[in-house]
Amino acid sequence: MNVSDTEILMSVLNKAGYQRTMELEGADVVFLMTCAIREKAEDKIWNRLTHLKTLKTKSRPGRPPMVGVLGCMAERLKEKLLESDKLVDVVCGPDGYRSLPRLLSLRALSADGVANVMLSADETYADITPVRLDANKISVHLSIMRGCNNMCSFCIVPFTRGTERSRNIDSIVDEVRQLSQQGIREVTLLGQNVNSYRDTSQSEAFDTAGYGSDLSRGFNTIYKRKEGGRRFAELLHRVAQVDPEMRIRFTSPHPKDFPDELLYAIRDNANVCRNIHLPLQSGSTSCLERMRRGYSREAYLDLVKHIRSVIPDVTFSTDIIAGFCGETEAEHQDTVSVMQQVGFDLAFMFAYSMREKTHAHRKYQDDVPADVKSRRLQEIIATFHESAKARNQRFVGSQGLVLYEGLTKRHSRPFGSDDYGHKVFLDLPPTLSVQPGQYVRVHVDSASSTSLSATAESTTTLAEYYAGQPQIGFGA
Repeated sequence: MNVSDTEILMSVLNKAGYQRTMELEGADVVFLMTCAIREKAEDKIWNRLTHLKTLKTKSRPGRPPMVGVLGCMAERLKEKLLESDKLVDVVCGPDGYRSLPRLLSLRALSADGVANVMLSADETYADITPVRLDANKISVHLSIMRGCNNMCSFCIVPFTRGTERSRNIDSIVDEVRQLSQQGIREVTLLGQNVNSYRDTSQSEAFDTAGYGSDLSRGFNTIYKRKEGGRRFAELLHRVAQVDPEMRIRFTSPHPKDFPDELLYAIRDNANVCRNIHLPLQSGSTSCLERMRRGYSREAYLDLVKHIRSVIPDVTFSTDIIAGFCGETEAEHQDTVSVMQQVGFDLAFMFAYSMREKTHAHRKYQDDVPADVKSRRLQEIIATFHESAKARNQRFVGSQGLVLYEGLTKRHSRPFGSDDYGHKVFLDLPPTLSVQPGQYVRVHVDSASSTSLSATAESTTTLAEYYAGQPQIGFGA
């Protein structure tokens, strides 16, 4: 999300006459794009600001750069940022990027810092074409909605990003079409709760409404859902139809918003990747209730089973929190057991970090000791790696399709990604010429818990590959 926001920011500033520099020492303005989901992310920003203080006061006292803090942390900590040794000049929340040229002008005329952290009920930046940070990349993130209505008790997002609002379907499909023409081979549809997308705009090209509006079986919300509008299943299908050779992914969804129509859209479009991100957070029903997630352990496992019945070769990634407020050892073990039952191919695992303004901050105590959180997190990480390594062995010896991305930065090793969310390291024969953005037919040689290694056999197209090898190979 921060990358997407930065690309919107670049478009706004370029239009106002600013140009990006890669040299910190020569910059007139330095922006820090921030996240407020976990305390560790905020700590990094405070450390970075301390480093920039040296640049402002010692290295360039005669021409100090303006320093701006943007994004979720800006909205949450406006007063503290502006009062912190007068270090920050501009504070701008995620809905205020259009105002940045004006804020910079105001700061140049004033001795005091300036801010715009107002949340918007309708800002989606739909009319702004992002400036891609890396013009050579073959994959991009495309923001389709902003904000979140779920109000999970641990989450700060509704307070820093506001309520849900969706871009109109025409602007999204048009942008995907433009990206295809630019040679982009993979688009990830992006949103805080991406599969709750709901577009109520008028559209002459897309007049279907209400398709795929049901909740997942056994799931509920704490807010009153709005009826009508085009839903995510419709959008995903329309986007996939733009270019059959362009891969489509989406993140980050909520498990409640997986109606059958969405599963069919994934199943029936070969270019929609078969990895589904399905945030678990906890495997304990009682802990999920305190988190206000809107589902039980049983409902989550039933959803996994149902998805696999519709998309047999699906893989799952997830988010897991260790040591949420009041978490008992039995609740922790419930999480471990769900991980073992599902068998995730990728997981983002963190110790709980309490955030101000959240329901948990108002109602609960962060009462799990740090050493217990750390131990439980390590058990969760170990469970993931053990399970993922075992599951990934099913790919060894099989054929696969990889989108070639180039060479790794660290070791200049050829790599790409498959449909299932795996990074794939490639052995390229000297006789095979491959360019980033091409699809490669591979033979999988080995697997770890986080990646596959494969030998490239030939270049191909997505349509050609799946015409001969339908996506039904791997199940539970």
